[in-house]
Amino acid sequence: MKLVIAATGASGTIYLQRLFEQIDCAAHAVHLVMSAHAKQVAAQEIDRLQIPKEVAQHAENDLNVPFVSGSAHFDAMVIVPCSMATLGRIASGSSDTALLRAADVFLKERRKLILVPRETPWNLIHARNVVTLLEAGAIVLPAIPSFYSRPKSLVDVVDTVVWRILDQVGLPNPRAFRWSSGGRIGPGRRGDRGEPSETGKPRER
Repeated sequence: MKLVIAATGASGTIYLQRLFEQIDCAAHAVHLVMSAHAKQVAAQEIDRLQIPKEVAQHAENDLNVPFVSGSAHFDAMVIVPCSMATLGRIASGSSDTALLRAADVFLKERRKLILVPRETPWNLIHARNVVTLLEAGAIVLPAIPSFYSRPKSLVDVVDTVVWRILDQVGLPNPRAFRWSSGGRIGPGRRGDRGEPSETGKPRER
């Protein structure tokens, strides 16, 4: 799989770090673009972002990267964390950086674009921008954790969001807790709410 991962200046670098730690970057072509503000926030929140050596890193303003062209095939793009400023620029069609241009390309080529905003509360402008992106085909996945896995640490809480990102990208996610009608079940299994079972066939509702 060929992936673009981008980060902006919103709080939530730990989501990006945990995403890297749960992707087999040696098995997939992973490209990273970080805004200048994203790097500042990373230094403030987790001291140093640990980027796997297999990840290809690109400058924010390098418009010669392959994923800014629709002729170069990529499978998915994840912006995590995604600031509301970036979300708004994408919604307006702005494409003056590699990050924004890539998002614009993924939308026009009908490729999977996943935005992970953390901002709360939203104002009406935020909400309207989100609606615009949903109508354009983007997946907006707010960084809202779940708790039925009974997380015991901050990392456990963060992972409940990262699991959903991996599900949307379509990458293996064996540690994720899956919910069933009988209650909480453990990682690596599937529930009965229409998700695939271990055989790969949907369970009956």
